[in-house]
Amino acid sequence: MLAAVVFASVLPDVGRSGGWLHLDRLSDVGIFALFFLHGMGLSTRSLRSGASLWRLHLLVQSCTYIVFPLWWLLFARVFGAWFPHDLLMGFFFLAVLPSTVSSSVAMTALARGNVAAAVLNATLSTLLGVFLTPLLVSLVMGSQTGGAQTMEVGQTMLKIAQMLLLPFVAGQVLRRWWGAWFARHKAYTSSFDRAVILVLVWSSFSDAVHGGLWTQHGAGLLVQTVVGASVFLFPMLWFTRWAARSRHFNVEDEIVAVFCGSKKTLASGMPMAKLLFGASAGLGVIVLPLMFYHQLQLLVCSILARRYARRIPAVRVI
Repeated sequence: MLAAVVFASVLPDVGRSGGWLHLDRLSDVGIFALFFLHGMGLSTRSLRSGASLWRLHLLVQSCTYIVFPLWWLLFARVFGAWFPHDLLMGFFFLAVLPSTVSSSVAMTALARGNVAAAVLNATLSTLLGVFLTPLLVSLVMGSQTGGAQTMEVGQTMLKIAQMLLLPFVAGQVLRRWWGAWFARHKAYTSSFDRAVILVLVWSSFSDAVHGGLWTQHGAGLLVQTVVGASVFLFPMLWFTRWAARSRHFNVEDEIVAVFCGSKKTLASGMPMAKLLFGASAGLGVIVLPLMFYHQLQLLVCSILARRYARRIPAVRVI
């Protein structure tokens, strides 16, 4: 991603919308294929096995779609005057995104947590995000002046559903016949996943640099983004652990609450940003918090996962 940002900064005309490579058209195809593969790779058996823990699921989804936006509201009230408008809206976009699927499940497995519950929560978060993310973005960011454009709620949700939910459902339906083939070639599909994200980052920053990203903001924007991402991640990690323990969850379910409730998805976030703000000159700034938060959450949560994994297993009395 860093290489994509650097290349976009040096040669923005190559990757910008309508540029030499027409990445704006390529990215739409990539987004559709990406979510088709996400649907293809999801095991419905894993979802059924973790469906009974409704208190845990309610906590995780509340953190994702209620606590995060409320934290942004406090953040905006306290620090809003020191942040550019588009960057502040980028943190709001981060706050209303779904949880990530792959890394949440991977971290839960590494920490010896409840993997089935993690799969269900991460997937449920993604499906809810198809509707809740554009709805919240339209209600809050659509009413702002200056950064993102005003959006029609119904049209925005329909657009997201067509590009994200439709291919996801198609992948789930076709998994019955193509699931075995997908499992054999999962390494290649994972590479495709990363490639689509890189194209979206490249395209977004090319448009932003072409529109004057660095001439208007400079390196100080990166410092503000790193500080803001830290202000979001560390309090949410503490809150999810506190909430799980206050409800007397066992440690396996606490791990799910911490990793699924504090994470935000880059794999779904970048396509959503492209669909929601593709015509906005501030797109490059809006996605900055997500990019930095993603890297920070991987680093910090991998350390936490190893700490959880070193715990002494509980002894069962027979």
